[in-house]
Amino acid sequence: MKQSLFEAVGGLSTLQNVHKIFYDKIYAHDWLKVFFTGHNQEAIENRQTDFMAQKMGGPVKYMGREPKVAHRHMYISRELFDVRQALLKESLQEANVVDDLIVRWLKIDQAFQRAIVKDSIESFYKTTWQYQKRIIVPKPAKETQD
Repeated sequence: MKQSLFEAVGGLSTLQNVHKIFYDKIYAHDWLKVFFTGHNQEAIENRQTDFMAQKMGGPVKYMGREPKVAHRHMYISRELFDVRQALLKESLQEANVVDDLIVRWLKIDQAFQRAIVKDSIESFYKTTWQYQKRIIVPKPAKETQD
């Protein structure tokens, strides 16, 4: 029987470690942190861990909203998604996940790009509900890269 990615990376403890490192970076990042204002970091980490554990074939049942719904009110450009993806890759490397498993993890994560990235600000306004508070965060003039 083929080993799931969840098992190959080391299970729940590895996912929790990666997501702690990752969200420490997100919450410190000048551009990305604004999307998380008012949201408890530990709760976000736990939700992401459950989500990825399920997507990686683990025994966890994710009970949250799917990415398209959860990010519907956020203007997420391709550039912003790429910045997030780079931080995730750094986090995986810092957590000592081996390269071939990093590739597999990022491939799963990348699969959700289409659900959350908006083609343009115009299409974003057309696809969000008028009564829902929209989150649009311009790229800071000088972005933190640490």
